[in-house]
Amino acid sequence: MASSILWLGAWGWVILGLVLIGGEVFAPGIFLLWLGLAALLTGAVVGLVNIGWEAAALVFAGFSLVSVVVGRLLTRRKGEEPDAATGLNDRGRQLIGKVFRLEATMAGGEGRIRVGDSSWRVTGPELLAGSEIRVVRVEGATLVVEKA
Repeated sequence: MASSILWLGAWGWVILGLVLIGGEVFAPGIFLLWLGLAALLTGAVVGLVNIGWEAAALVFAGFSLVSVVVGRLLTRRKGEEPDAATGLNDRGRQLIGKVFRLEATMAGGEGRIRVGDSSWRVTGPELLAGSEIRVVRVEGATLVVEKA
């Protein structure tokens, strides 16, 4: 009796996969999707090759690991560092690498640029108004720039 409770069978894995994928509606992110796909793949393996629940659990663990890693690689934004914050609340970090045009000549290595509806303090080489600059890093609320 105990072994029949532990034995999910192919359909049990498919149902678990569908439940996990359905659970994605209630959970933030897309983590359950990858576990659900791993359960569906495990169901396919169990259906094709009659293996015990212990081996099926190991297959599920392997598929889970691979699907989460592949899913993370597929959903990572281009240029995003693997463990970096998204920069949602760090507007300055979002500007790194972007090119802007100076509105006024930089005096003493300091100036200001307009980004959207806000004005940012910039430091860098002395450049004339209209010069294109690239943001290279952020120091507090100041953008450090170079000639683009």
